[in-house]
Amino acid sequence: MQRHRVAVSIGDQVYLQEAGEEVGSVRNVDADRLIIYIENATDFVVPAAHIAAVHAGKVILDASKIEPALRQAIEHAHDREEADG
Repeated sequence: MQRHRVAVSIGDQVYLQEAGEEVGSVRNVDADRLIIYIENATDFVVPAAHIAAVHAGKVILDASKIEPALRQAIEHAHDREEADG
């Protein structure tokens, strides 16, 4: 399992790509997984091995490893903002 040198904290922002939009936040941190909330969706369990990078309060997910339900939630994370906009 991949280990990160920078600690993940509750409240860190979650991204699918480094230069992308924030899609959620960390709700809980365990040794081998995170629980993240995706905006306009729900909580998801993300194995530590599915994290590409952690730095400066950001958690970047490895897009090639995430489950389809999580990917779909991320794709719709900002739908309400666009409808209100």
